[in-house]
Amino acid sequence: MTATTASVRPFAKVLVANRGEIACRVIRTLRRLGISSVAVYSDADAGARHVHEADEAVRIGPAAAAQSYLSIPAIVDAARATGAEAVHPGYGFLSENAELARALADAGIVFVGPGAEALAVMGDKIRAKNHVAGYGVPVIPGVAEPGLTDAELIERAAEVGFPILIKPSAGGGGKGMTAVESAADLPAALATARRVATAAFGDGTLLLERLVRAPRHIEVQVLADTHGTTIHLGERECSLQRRHQKVIEEAPSPLFATDQGARTRDRIGAAACEAARSVGYVGAGTVEFLVSDEAPDEFFFMEMNTRLQVEHPVTEMVTGIDLVEQQLRVAAGEPLALRQEEIRLDGHAIEARIYAEVPARGFLPATGTVALLQEPAGEHVRVDSSLEPGLAIGSDYDPMLAKCIAWGRTRGEALGTLDAALGRYTVLGVETNIEYLRLLLADEDVRAGRLETTLIERRLPGLSFRGPGEAEYAAAAALADGAVPAPASGA
Repeated sequence: MTATTASVRPFAKVLVANRGEIACRVIRTLRRLGISSVAVYSDADAGARHVHEADEAVRIGPAAAAQSYLSIPAIVDAARATGAEAVHPGYGFLSENAELARALADAGIVFVGPGAEALAVMGDKIRAKNHVAGYGVPVIPGVAEPGLTDAELIERAAEVGFPILIKPSAGGGGKGMTAVESAADLPAALATARRVATAAFGDGTLLLERLVRAPRHIEVQVLADTHGTTIHLGERECSLQRRHQKVIEEAPSPLFATDQGARTRDRIGAAACEAARSVGYVGAGTVEFLVSDEAPDEFFFMEMNTRLQVEHPVTEMVTGIDLVEQQLRVAAGEPLALRQEEIRLDGHAIEARIYAEVPARGFLPATGTVALLQEPAGEHVRVDSSLEPGLAIGSDYDPMLAKCIAWGRTRGEALGTLDAALGRYTVLGVETNIEYLRLLLADEDVRAGRLETTLIERRLPGLSFRGPGEAEYAAAAALADGAVPAPASGA
């Protein structure tokens, strides 16, 4: 159970400009606070769970995201038509879009997020890196200047030294990021990265950074109000990634389990707060750092995510703080009722992302209709989900379906609780990555906390995906036909 910091509801009605599990999760907090919720949906999501869980729902366009969830006029019009006082953008889609923030402000509607200037600065990796460096936040050595051609980047690469990491300045999710081991490989890698960045983000600007060996991805959750208070809620370890996409996240990081690690935690938290203050940040945000496993007392700023993160539940479970509630209260102008010295990290929490995908076939996205669903429940287990029986899973949007989160007094206890919960998770009708997640949790390096961002890619060739056999298909058919009773929830 997360903490409530005030009894007065900050808004009467809030529109949630998103879909899937995050829309359901935001609606849950709105309901708890007594705030009316408005869902938006595309034609592909007319029967989606978030649509009927909200108090109202508004169609905003066809299945194509560009004509629905990414349409600023459609979101603003829906807020106006329903009388919503504020818009919560969730994550993805328009959550970090400065134009949406400006359009809502022009319409007299509150954007539940930072100001347009913070969005603009932190949304550009080159600008963000150069900006925070001016405030004493450590950054990875590299070349971060807008407008450089491939030839100029090749010439400047000698300043950085190989190996080098090419990164698009716009966007995220690892798209266009390329590691280059030698000067001979750089021209072709730059051409590919620029092409990918232009296609994915409409901006081919690239930067170069020194490639950090054995990297760990550590991020710090910050909260800031309009009254000058900025605090952090500790760090999350997000090093278990596949193709730069996070798979399993946890809080706190096992890297900081020692006394020296605790001192590094204080330093990295202070750096995150300084990065947020440097742009007058307001709301909940995440400052991401790269830490070498070979030198855990050193950290380098990567970027700031100016929104709620997918992995925010692990922070909520170890702090007892509802981050969506804090976002809403800050957006309404309330001062934070939290002080840095009051923040305590209790126990350990780990989250696994559940996707509609087929690991045995290169993680191809899966489609289907949910025929049977049993999601785990119980003490110390939380599921943020968009799933329900009869839901059609298409290919129009990101294939993430749900998140399963577990808490324990120790990291080992949390790992065990999460594995047991995933063992009770049943989704029939669409293939998922649940078996893959359990194989990862059983890995000896994962269990020992020896994490870094290339671990999954190195382990994948050795993972054996069994998949359902004839017995499982027969049982599923019997359940679907009602020939045998379904097991009790949580069994």
